[in-house]
Amino acid sequence: MNQEILKRKQETVAKITDLAKKSQSIVIAEYRGLTVSELTELRRELRKSKATLNVYKNTLVNRAFNELKYDLNEHLTGPNAYVFSEELTGGPSALLKFSKKHKKLVIKAGYFDGKKATAEEIKTLGSLPNKEGLISMFLCCLNEPVAKFARTLDALAKSKKA
Repeated sequence: MNQEILKRKQETVAKITDLAKKSQSIVIAEYRGLTVSELTELRRELRKSKATLNVYKNTLVNRAFNELKYDLNEHLTGPNAYVFSEELTGGPSALLKFSKKHKKLVIKAGYFDGKKATAEEIKTLGSLPNKEGLISMFLCCLNEPVAKFARTLDALAKSKKA
């Protein structure tokens, strides 16, 4: 094999490994049948979610995943797109939303929180709110008892005036 080609492949494996280490979630999806414009639309949605969609040769991804000890080899067949997400729910949420409109996108498997995830687990993860949404929900829970206490005091004050 030509040394230049071998070097490029090693660089690609290193890039995939680096992306995987920086990502909180990784999703493998089959994109067979999607048009270029649909893939461009998906990439745009993923960018908004702090995620990227990349297409690599499965053998190179297999090498990178083996280095990281990710056991996803059985899903590395066919035309796959790999979504690397900085936020845990960002990429899966965008993929789930896109796959509802475009049935040709098939979520195969993924990796998050230190373990392999099935397609159903990825879909469940995608249906969860993002970090800001969870913080907002938590703050509402904290705020509700104080608001209820204030409304009670207000009602009490109004009843004493009458």
